[in-house]
Amino acid sequence: MTPARKALRPTMAAAVSVTVLAGTAFGLAPSVQAAAPAPTAATSSAATSSAASASGVSIRFVDIPGDGGTKLAANVVAPADADASRRLPLVVLPTSWSLPQVEYLAQAKKLAEAGYVVLTYNSRGFWQSGGRIETAGPPDIADASKVIDWALANTPADPDHIGMAGLSYGAGISLLAAGADPRIKAVVAMSGWADLVGSIYSGRTQHAQAAGLLAGAGELTGHPSDELRQILDDFFSSNLAKEPELIAWGKKRSPAAQLDRINAHGAAIMLGNSWGDSIFPPNSYADFFEKLTGPKRLELRPGDHATAELTGLLGLPNATWSHARQWLDRYLKGERNGIDTQAPVQLMSRTAHGDEYEGYPSWSAVPSEQRRVPLATTEKITANHDSGANAGTVLLGGALDQFLKVPPLASIPLLPRSRAAVWQTGTSAREQRVRGTAKLHTTVTSDRSDGTAVAYLYDVGPLGVGKLITNAPVTFHDRTPGTPFGVDLELFSTAYDVPAGHRLALVVDTVDPLYIEHNPDGAHLTFSSPAADPSYLTVPVRD
Repeated sequence: MTPARKALRPTMAAAVSVTVLAGTAFGLAPSVQAAAPAPTAATSSAATSSAASASGVSIRFVDIPGDGGTKLAANVVAPADADASRRLPLVVLPTSWSLPQVEYLAQAKKLAEAGYVVLTYNSRGFWQSGGRIETAGPPDIADASKVIDWALANTPADPDHIGMAGLSYGAGISLLAAGADPRIKAVVAMSGWADLVGSIYSGRTQHAQAAGLLAGAGELTGHPSDELRQILDDFFSSNLAKEPELIAWGKKRSPAAQLDRINAHGAAIMLGNSWGDSIFPPNSYADFFEKLTGPKRLELRPGDHATAELTGLLGLPNATWSHARQWLDRYLKGERNGIDTQAPVQLMSRTAHGDEYEGYPSWSAVPSEQRRVPLATTEKITANHDSGANAGTVLLGGALDQFLKVPPLASIPLLPRSRAAVWQTGTSAREQRVRGTAKLHTTVTSDRSDGTAVAYLYDVGPLGVGKLITNAPVTFHDRTPGTPFGVDLELFSTAYDVPAGHRLALVVDTVDPLYIEHNPDGAHLTFSSPAADPSYLTVPVRD
């Protein structure tokens, strides 16, 4: 291990600050707009307030004792006529990171109208809930079981028909709870993670904007634990001596590490994510999905973190939330609504117009061919200088791609070759339907022991303008300067249709505002293709 690395540079710190402000406005505004008045101190007892809407739904604000007696601010939404004479299926909804307990109110009302008891609660450490932010740690998982206990004792919830669902942070807690509590029979996890470290530290590279957004929002809306603050300090300062602790911390909070227990309990699990999720890229969800043995469904679609579900939080028509309700209806109410007979993998191309999904029997069956693109030329670049190729801004880049079909752009002919290595294919006579995970294999030689490279795959039109298809970073440490070493890098999974007459371009540079880079000033990286170990890019395509 090398000593602690340099802290965030001023430009990176500024980018993180802007990201926090943008993310707070983007993430918190919808729930604030939808919020009901919060209970006051005078009404914060076990059943603080209740109301019945014109739709025949009752809403109660309650405080629930979580693990260790920690207060969890919650609300119970149920049919107005629900009583002890009949048991109703229960759905528990933990809130997203930094959002208040009324986040899911619109969807909770829809579920209650359909005959569910719904309990939404503020995750510990946030807003009116007590405790400290544990980042889906053991206390959060214990809280989920305590909430179920409370619901069974205080509502007409059916102990044999219990589900959990959530968005982002709520998705991760729901999946982890399914591994800890066998009473949970169905889960819907939207825009969540399966591998926490693999999401924000992929390729041993800190995803600075994503982690900065989470850290800043947590400080604004909650009470981070001392452990979380220390983890973030070590993360942003690139303290490699603490890397094993970071990995262990993240593993404890990763559903992928609880896979055996989740499979043993057999909950029906629906996973949903967006191709451009800049906080939790879809790769770990796809890998996790393949290893699930119970009833399962995977939906991947255009967008950024939680943008596909956003309108549903406001009570507007939303396909993702509609599918979530169908999943719960099937596995908690036993309705034969056909969702279980559809292909378990449902993908929507980022370039598709409309809401048409493509169905596949498994994730591995998504590409019909792995097209190999040779990278025969040797390219040498100067590190620590931005070439102009980048993957956009957290939350905003994927949203622009989703709503306006405008991904991050770069003029490939104008990229300075001293700062960016560029390989291009010839033009294709037919459309190329990229589906799955592109993989880069190359040989790298650095004149320094540490460094970072970022790979980008572009769709290049006749004028040379490249539209970003996917990207991923990779960082190395403790390499012998001047000695070549192999690199295998999985780019973030995607679905993208490259028009006929366009070409593919692979660009590699060393600086991207999304990531912390580890290139010393004046360093150089050389990408070569030895005869005994040729370099290539594998592109998954669908006929």
